[in-house]
Amino acid sequence: MSAVPYPVLEPIIRRALEEDLSGGDVTSLSCIDADATARAVMRAREAGVAAGLDAALLSFRLVEPSLRVEALKRDGDPLEGGDDVLAVSGNARTILMAERTALNFATHLSGVASLTARYVEAVAGTGAKISPTRKTLPGLRALQKAAVEAGGGSPHRFALGDAVMIKDNHIAASGGIAEAIERARKAGGHMRRISVEVDTLDQLDIALDAGPDVILLDNFSNKALAEAVTRNQGRAVLEASGGVNLSTVRGIAERGVDVISVGALTHSAPALDLGLDFEA
Repeated sequence: MSAVPYPVLEPIIRRALEEDLSGGDVTSLSCIDADATARAVMRAREAGVAAGLDAALLSFRLVEPSLRVEALKRDGDPLEGGDDVLAVSGNARTILMAERTALNFATHLSGVASLTARYVEAVAGTGAKISPTRKTLPGLRALQKAAVEAGGGSPHRFALGDAVMIKDNHIAASGGIAEAIERARKAGGHMRRISVEVDTLDQLDIALDAGPDVILLDNFSNKALAEAVTRNQGRAVLEASGGVNLSTVRGIAERGVDVISVGALTHSAPALDLGLDFEA
């Protein structure tokens, strides 16, 4: 079963194909016989973690349902350079029509999963979870969030309606941390979790008195993170954010926070090098 439900996945792939095929594939139509057939393999050219394979498979199937497409790996599988990821066979023209769209999804999403896996490995043994943010590419959030999980990351809020997340501008507009939390608690009922962002230890103390479920420690130094964990005494889930990269994430995790959110997982992940090779 796809990590992204078909009713969500299919329109995304259709839009991408429509963008690429709006003028037809003049190269394939002019150079390749209409009845020519071929077999091609999507292959990893470097090590990483597979993701986005459902999107790649569906790219081929939507262009030509008669194509025979087979996944040779699953999302979350580790890849080495030279590993075969999927195979497709059938009409050569239609394989080429879908090639770039399939590769665009697979290379980008495998890149997201691969970068996530590096962060997860960097904090191994600390107990901290690596989580994405809403800094996703428009229209691709469902796929990018699934790719983070394929890389070992932990889910975060998907959209604005999933949980209350009170940030600095909400605090400024509502009159203060305690006021914002109280208003959110009254409006949200018992089923909705409340998170609040703080910038200082003094703000942390105010937040702790107000009793949110999650406190986001924004751009805290490692020393301040350790103090925040001490003051919290397990009352709220502590999430660290800001200034996180592969060289700093281990030190942040070692201070005892529960979650580390990293926007770069989705907005700055380099593509994983995959290619589609026709077999002789």
